[in-house]
Amino acid sequence: MLSDHWPLYRLVLRTPRLELRLPGDELLAELAQLAAGGVHDPAVQPFTAAWTDAPADEIARGVLQWNWRLRADWSPRKWELGLVAIAGDRVVGTQGIGAEDFAVLREVGTGSWLGRGHHGRGYGTEMRAAVLELAFAGLGAEFATSEAFADNHASYAVSRKLGYADDGLSRHAVRDRVATGRRLRLDRAAWEAARSIPVQVEGLDLCRGMFLGAG
Repeated sequence: MLSDHWPLYRLVLRTPRLELRLPGDELLAELAQLAAGGVHDPAVQPFTAAWTDAPADEIARGVLQWNWRLRADWSPRKWELGLVAIAGDRVVGTQGIGAEDFAVLREVGTGSWLGRGHHGRGYGTEMRAAVLELAFAGLGAEFATSEAFADNHASYAVSRKLGYADDGLSRHAVRDRVATGRRLRLDRAAWEAARSIPVQVEGLDLCRGMFLGAG
């Protein structure tokens, strides 16, 4: 089986309403179709990459290529895990978590999006809580970071609920204009204090070495 050689396929995170897992081809196709249908109001651009401005078929292919690239480039020194979030039997979005030199720095960064029809239901909080559980409880992280543009109030609400604190500003060129991003940081103590969403992590022992390397 493919999971014998790529055990990340056996990693599953469960929250009260969601299941997060590395997608196979069918789930990845569903995620691509979800992205093609829109992930935000086209009048705004909440991401540094303007891939949502492209035609629907290009957006779908871009989602496929991005996820394939994450797997092809994976190493314990630099990795990014792209999970699909499933509610019931439907893919509702994606949650990413990544790190560089994690075995030394013990720091992860996260990013996510939801299909437009699934906004406002609290899924974003559960998705982020799931990967934070993986990072802090499962892998021994000490810090997690996030960033969102200054007008992305939904993202800030999720971060505040989960215990993040302000960590400075960044400037980006988006649609040929300057966009200000607000960085946020979560340490282990703040994560433990804000931890309130139950998360089950399955299959981590089978793939722990892919995150931490040998030893």
